[in-house]
Amino acid sequence: MFRIWAKEWKANHMIKDITIENGSDDTRTHKVFQALDDVCYMFDLGKPIWLEKNINEFQRHARTRFYQDNFVEEIEFDYLELQVIEE
Repeated sequence: MFRIWAKEWKANHMIKDITIENGSDDTRTHKVFQALDDVCYMFDLGKPIWLEKNINEFQRHARTRFYQDNFVEEIEFDYLELQVIEE
């Protein structure tokens, strides 16, 4: 089972979180993108842009943060964090 924990943070407080599970036979990359799509749908967000920094963080630590620079529209929180909690 593949699980990702998504959290919205504002002023060092977690304001929203959700865990997305995916048991399909897709590749890890497809599972991550599908989980991000699900998170954005559940949180009513536009999809963030993966910058080189995000890709490197995610490959090294299985976690990344999306700040205002990653979103086209204005966000009401400081950052969205994605973390793989089970592979």
